[in-house]
Amino acid sequence: MDIKETLTKAIQDAANAAIADGVFPAGTLADVELEVPPKKEFGDFSTNFAMKSARVFHKAPRQIAEELQKRLAGDWLDHTQIAGPGFLNFYLRSNVLYDSFGKILAAGDSYGQCPHKDGERIQVEYVSANPTGPLHVGHGRGAAAGSALVNLLRAAGYDTEAEYYINDAGHQMDILAESVNARYLELLGKEVTFPENGYHGEDIIATAKRIIQKDGDKYLAMDEKERLDVFKDLAYQEKLAILKEDLASFHVTFDNWFSERTLHPDAVKAAVQKLQDNGTIYEKDGALWLKSTDYGDDKDRVVIRDNGVPTYLAADIAYHHNKYERGFTRLINIWGADHHGYVARVKAAMQALGHDPEKLTVLLLQMVALYRDGEVVKMSKRTGQSVTLNELMEEVGTDAARYFFLMRSLDSQLDFDIDLAKKRSNDNPVYYIQYAHARIMSIFRQAEETGLKLGDAPQLELLTDASEVDLIKKIEEYPEEIERAAADYAPQRIARYAYDLAALFHSFYNKCRIMGVEQPLAEARLALVTVTAHVIRHALGILGVSAPDHM
Repeated sequence: MDIKETLTKAIQDAANAAIADGVFPAGTLADVELEVPPKKEFGDFSTNFAMKSARVFHKAPRQIAEELQKRLAGDWLDHTQIAGPGFLNFYLRSNVLYDSFGKILAAGDSYGQCPHKDGERIQVEYVSANPTGPLHVGHGRGAAAGSALVNLLRAAGYDTEAEYYINDAGHQMDILAESVNARYLELLGKEVTFPENGYHGEDIIATAKRIIQKDGDKYLAMDEKERLDVFKDLAYQEKLAILKEDLASFHVTFDNWFSERTLHPDAVKAAVQKLQDNGTIYEKDGALWLKSTDYGDDKDRVVIRDNGVPTYLAADIAYHHNKYERGFTRLINIWGADHHGYVARVKAAMQALGHDPEKLTVLLLQMVALYRDGEVVKMSKRTGQSVTLNELMEEVGTDAARYFFLMRSLDSQLDFDIDLAKKRSNDNPVYYIQYAHARIMSIFRQAEETGLKLGDAPQLELLTDASEVDLIKKIEEYPEEIERAAADYAPQRIARYAYDLAALFHSFYNKCRIMGVEQPLAEARLALVTVTAHVIRHALGILGVSAPDHM
């Protein structure tokens, strides 16, 4: 049991003892929240439990705190103090900090991995961009957020699967084929009218060029329908391969790539038939409509058009039905903010199919604005079109791109400062964190050169400087920070934690020497930086950012 668990139990036991004594009326206890006070004079931990319990116990918060204070005891507690309107501050005995840190040191590389959560199986579906062109920076933010969330949930002990839904069955694939076909004919000197809604990117021209380089003009002899079928498949395979390659370069991998094509026609028909059978679909004007207003949507939705062609919603209903059938206990989708209105209709369809819509969480990703020299970057200098994820990686690096995408919650607008992301200085937060790790690696190399080794039982109680104590306390918060971040689907908390930990390490580094001090103190400090390095690596690993040995 760690110190926060000990404190939580002690507060609950004190409250129950007061109830047993007749001082407090019986009732459901409020949740115990513990915080590290902003100033050291307010103790090691503080709780607002007394204020949260005022309505339950029908007493003033300070009276509640006084009754709790009388009943709090333990060999870990030095004393308590009541502050303000009813905060209860805890001052721990010095040995508690070092005993706890000794257990962290002994845990080694397992520290930060929370216990396995039995019975939970989570799926996170993210990016899922159409395989019709390169990924742009908005996709990059979704890729960083999704992969970091998967890493975070796994660190928190959840069985988590990452999935990419390949939109490879809709009209956009026909447009892709038509666009490549037009560029192919142009490059071979044929007159052609480019499709009005075609894809104009440089990547389409590049695809057509590669087809000519490989196969020449042999497809000219085909009739257009046959040629379009060939180009649809060739272009799709190429775009998907490039997409996977770019994501891998961005430290993003998936456990499963789910093709929309596999849903047509059987799975879509089966899902629609099930909705018809349970009376949640009706016919109007020759089309089939989902009664989504019965489940909270603002209007009913067409699932099969009057020409018999399924809508995108029909495929999404079949896909999400498939997800539920695979037995996940939680489903998390990361969608663009422009899909806000789509959430209610998908949830309505799942409820109509007999699934629990609360198992599906949709996180909406806000826009990214790129800035260079204080000005918004609207177009790529290279192509004159939207900046691609690959171009951003080339300019600022994968680590900086990922960290900057993850600094803010995904439901907030992100202003991405390209100049700052490229800086090799402490102004750049990802550089600042990585530099802390590189500094520790340098310490290890110096220790090896001087023969300093970490013994089996370092005297951790020698770590009494304020910078050392602050660093230890921050390290001890790490598992709880993972749990909280996972519960809130908030990898940005880990980004902030890593930065704060690096700041505390740099403060320690500037104040406390390791080489040239007495052996017991040097060993204790070596133990401290050993654990610090592990936690930085672990946190950066969740974010998908590297922890370099040299800078």
